[in-house]
Amino acid sequence: MNASQFRTPGAIIPIAMSIGAILTVLYQVVFHGIAAQPDEGALAHIWQILMAGQVPIVAFYAIKRMPQVPKAALQVLAVQIGAALAALAPVYLLGW
Repeated sequence: MNASQFRTPGAIIPIAMSIGAILTVLYQVVFHGIAAQPDEGALAHIWQILMAGQVPIVAFYAIKRMPQVPKAALQVLAVQIGAALAALAPVYLLGW
């Protein structure tokens, strides 16, 4: 995998958004604990916006880059999907 594949905004922004979602969950755990809250707060909405906002960016990247460089685009998409799954995992495992 070549680092130059990640130089386009469409490649790096979804990964950064997943990292932001992970940091949001980490903040929630550190400052509020792992117990489910009775009402969704601002952190839950921020996490939802970060995760849902990735979908159109990833779709645009895939549509634009797959015809040009399929192998490189698939590698970037795999990293993007892995980052999204890493952000989804704690929410699923904690039952939020």
